[in-house]
Amino acid sequence: MKLKVLIIVLLILAGIVFGEGRDSNTSKRLGAKALRSTETIVIDGRLSETVWQRMDNCFSNFLQRDPVEGAQPTERTEVRIAYDDEALYVGARMYDSHPDSIVARLSRRDNSSSSDIIYFYIDPYLDHRTGNYFGVNAAGTLFDGTLYNDDWSDNSWDGVWEAKSSIDSLGWVAEMRIPYSQLRFHKADSYVWAINVERMIQRKNEDDYITFTPKDGSGFVSRFPEIQGIEHITPPGRVELLPYIIGKAEYLRHDAEDPFIKNSRYTPGLGLDFKMGLGSNLTLNATVNPDFGQVEVDPAVVNLSDVETFYQEKRPFFIEGSSIFNFGRGGAVNYWGFNWPEPNLFYSRRIGRAPQGSLPDNDYSDVPSGAHILGAAKLTGKMSNNWNIGAISALTMRESAEMQYEGKKSTLEVEPLTYYGVYRAQKDFNDGRQGLGFLATQSSRFFKEDWLRSDINSSALALGLDGWTFLDSDKEWVISGYMEGTRVTGTKERITDLQMNSQHYLQRPDRKYIHVDSSATSLSGYAGRFYVVKQKGNFFVNTALGFIDPRFDVNDAGYMSRGDVINMHAGAGYKWTEPNKTFRYLELGGAFFRSYDFDKNIIWEGLFHFGSITFSNYYYANWNLAYNPRTISNRRTRGGPLTLNESGSQVNFYWHSDDRKGLVIGNGYDYYGSRDGSNQWDTYWEIQWRPGANFSISITPEFSGLVENTQWVDSYEDAAARATYGTRYIFAKMEQLTAAAGIRVNWIFTPQLSLQLYMQPLISSGDYTDFKMLSRPGSMDYDNYGKGNSTIVKDGDEYTVDADGAANPAEAYTFDNPSFNYKSLRGNAVLRWEYMPGSILYLVWTQNRDESDTDGQFKFGRSLNRLVNTRADNIFMMKFTYWFNM
Repeated sequence: MKLKVLIIVLLILAGIVFGEGRDSNTSKRLGAKALRSTETIVIDGRLSETVWQRMDNCFSNFLQRDPVEGAQPTERTEVRIAYDDEALYVGARMYDSHPDSIVARLSRRDNSSSSDIIYFYIDPYLDHRTGNYFGVNAAGTLFDGTLYNDDWSDNSWDGVWEAKSSIDSLGWVAEMRIPYSQLRFHKADSYVWAINVERMIQRKNEDDYITFTPKDGSGFVSRFPEIQGIEHITPPGRVELLPYIIGKAEYLRHDAEDPFIKNSRYTPGLGLDFKMGLGSNLTLNATVNPDFGQVEVDPAVVNLSDVETFYQEKRPFFIEGSSIFNFGRGGAVNYWGFNWPEPNLFYSRRIGRAPQGSLPDNDYSDVPSGAHILGAAKLTGKMSNNWNIGAISALTMRESAEMQYEGKKSTLEVEPLTYYGVYRAQKDFNDGRQGLGFLATQSSRFFKEDWLRSDINSSALALGLDGWTFLDSDKEWVISGYMEGTRVTGTKERITDLQMNSQHYLQRPDRKYIHVDSSATSLSGYAGRFYVVKQKGNFFVNTALGFIDPRFDVNDAGYMSRGDVINMHAGAGYKWTEPNKTFRYLELGGAFFRSYDFDKNIIWEGLFHFGSITFSNYYYANWNLAYNPRTISNRRTRGGPLTLNESGSQVNFYWHSDDRKGLVIGNGYDYYGSRDGSNQWDTYWEIQWRPGANFSISITPEFSGLVENTQWVDSYEDAAARATYGTRYIFAKMEQLTAAAGIRVNWIFTPQLSLQLYMQPLISSGDYTDFKMLSRPGSMDYDNYGKGNSTIVKDGDEYTVDADGAANPAEAYTFDNPSFNYKSLRGNAVLRWEYMPGSILYLVWTQNRDESDTDGQFKFGRSLNRLVNTRADNIFMMKFTYWFNM
């Protein structure tokens, strides 16, 4: 295995070093040049300045990508580029034969509103892979972000720039001012940059570009034409300060006898974000005493698995520019998974995570919701010779919990002072035909309480190498991949526990390859994945091989769901891109996939078919079909012996209506059924209604069900259970029903002032019956409690089971009733006012209420009534920021 991995790595490195050089430069010159403005340009959406009247900086050679690829646009567009010592300017005239039909809808920044839009793309480094984009719609809403990997975009970056639009009798006009401080470029006497422009005519679903990626092709930034004429400008020194003041009021539910939580709590706060240019190519972002109370709350989740819930990052400091830290995703534009548990070397939600230390028995406790971030810094940019770099350093505070037990109060450390470091570098070769990079992460903890060392890792290191190489001059075939290694240190007790957690399960009694080492004070492992992809042309191919060593662990600074897997797939498909009377786009494909563990057990495999279609009326549908034969489960017993997965099949279907309309409806249905009678299904709707140009409502109701005949309950040691290695593994039939919805209301008063409301009600019940124990490893054989000599007795909210009756040697065991009925309502309201460019006032109200019991029956009316009458936690916050540009 290690020899095969080494051979693959050497082949990729050889391709990078000796890969075919760049063919003739395919970039073209734009038919116009940028002109220096000799007068002040006022950004008012009018194009009244002299420089906008000249023709030598005008270009209008657009072509359609949609609906008819390569056709002439139905409406004329003229774009001009100007500049002065401080900024780049874009003036665009979008002619329209029916100006009263222009779709102009207000939305929050970067939120799509299905409007007429103009985008300006720029590659100031001229590296043909990265850049920025700036957009404005006909109502004046701004859009911006970054471009990377030639084909991908990231809207997490919010620059400080200006744009205005207006509608008149000829169509509509857009005017942009982009300060050089928002761009990154090398200093020179004269500049050659690559640019592109996109115009979207919403009512026609028309997309016009200067240059575009064909529907059967790949590569976007590398196609941009070059523009000249910009001379004698200097990349500015960049220092931006964003101090902020916070006021927070919390009104929390609590027990009347709770000595720690009162009816109300008021917290003022101060903080500072700053951004500084280091030369013309690097940017340092830092935050001191940050507060992210303005971000949307996480959704409520009922998780019955042994896998940690993955939450999306929503904190602005960590999402802005995060694409630089993307790892293992270069070169190819499609990465298929098929049950591949992709490990993320860097999961930014680890910084400021909930305290990990356990608490002893107590009557009341007050535990911080997360480790407070004392400060964080982020360095990003591009060095000479096309090296993209990124680094994050963060320090989180030592956190303590207060407890009271039998009237005595105490304080206990639950999270040590912790340093997190993330380091990324990547270099492109031969105009992006090859690439090589690394990503390293580090976490170091400084304990004050020695007992906490047995709960938390002392330190962790991770290092990954990634790269790609195209196999032909047209960039049609590409090999892409990565290798990773990790090392975690801690006490013997901690490393033993780590080996036995749900990511590893090294204690499995029938495991052959690796076992728990109770004397170890460190744990090291490796992982990797390699793809071969054909991504141009109507016929496409996607194959991959990946592996995660059972000892691999990235969860200190990253995220992984499980290790001990060798995964592979081979797939292909065909896409029809020429519109006809029935459809505008059709794609069909299929794949075979299989996963092994390191003991060579087949733990999952199947045949998969997928398809998608865009109809001529712009309705859309996609579907998946799969069949999974019988395989081995090495996780059902959660560290116990192997069992079987019965064969099963799945179907998924989704459709939505024409998204140009004011009312857009989508609907999906998912089903998986197993031969043993277990099944799960999910149906959901997506309803978006835009009754006005500045108001929208979206509702996503969902109803799902699960019948699991072998749902994990518990395990206990019993010397009489010789067939199952001295442990009883308890399962049950579990029937779960869940009703949930996501409700959003967006009211946009102006492009700078908006109100957003979000609410998520959730009701979920699970009824556990038919309790049983595994009778034979490697099988689907179970013995039901209450049959033969075995007994099961329910007493209140407890069950007591005995495998062979009171008079026999098997031990009795008592466990809590696992049935549940959970109700939750989460939501927040955010008023956002950008009263000056880059300066924002937030007013936020967050509410959370939940309630649970052990009635496993789904009773919607009763649950909804109890949820409404449950007391809520209410948090009110004001955050005032002011942007200084120095």
